[in-house]
Amino acid sequence: MSVDVTKMPKLGFGMMRLPEKDGELDLEQICKMVDAYLASGMNYFDTAYMYHGGKSEVFIGKALGKYPRDSYYLADKMPSYPLEEGRTPQEIFEEQLQRCGVSYFDFYLVHNLCEDSVPVFTSHEKGVIPYLLEQKKAGRIRHLGVSSHAKPETLKAFLDQYDCFEFVQLQLNYLDWDMQDAKQQYEIVTNYGVPVWVMEPCRGGRLASLTPEADAILKAADPDHSIASWAFRYVMGLPNVGVVLSGMTQMDQAENNVETFSEGKYLTGQEQKVLNQALEQFRSQ
Repeated sequence: MSVDVTKMPKLGFGMMRLPEKDGELDLEQICKMVDAYLASGMNYFDTAYMYHGGKSEVFIGKALGKYPRDSYYLADKMPSYPLEEGRTPQEIFEEQLQRCGVSYFDFYLVHNLCEDSVPVFTSHEKGVIPYLLEQKKAGRIRHLGVSSHAKPETLKAFLDQYDCFEFVQLQLNYLDWDMQDAKQQYEIVTNYGVPVWVMEPCRGGRLASLTPEADAILKAADPDHSIASWAFRYVMGLPNVGVVLSGMTQMDQAENNVETFSEGKYLTGQEQKVLNQALEQFRSQ
């Protein structure tokens, strides 16, 4: 069953940078942000086994617990490092379901495909991919994907080896388009015939503010929107992009992001030229 991207919200809520209070995750604030995000009509949540030391899964489970299970999409991921330490895919997967308080994941990914993790995920002994395919057949995974930080040739070889992935999550933004081979990775996935999910569209917040000079160029062209909105609109306009993930720590970030994606305006040709000008200024410094 392939992913129907037309039914997916364009903005996904990344659960890697949740708000904290006194050194602990702030459940009250998390719930407020989750409620506001869902009230906007968007409903995709992305967590992982190691986010916030495993607490991300627990807290998103608490925040979503009052909502009907079919009213939101929940994505989680299979990490490589516990597998290297001797744990089994089954142990990890069952623990994740328990942490999140759900009986299935709408989207599930092989997490952080890279040169170091490929041997773990492809190991016949560990049986990661066969196990995940069993869970998909059993309905406990609805859609199977992979998140990748691998070199283009590594990603292509992995996708050539397995034809079971329905989407691929990439670090993709206008800075990494050339600098980190994001363009080549995007083209590989597009040629593979599956949609791209975007992570780090603002590069961990780095593209939410560039330099005073570069920011001034963007603000002069569009004084009513944030600097971060340029990064979101850039990836939104790529034809094969499905969901764009954003880690949101504060309510105003969530509100601004929802506004940007609700407007659904891609960069115009003139705005792309302005962005290129700002990027040149940023790189020069």
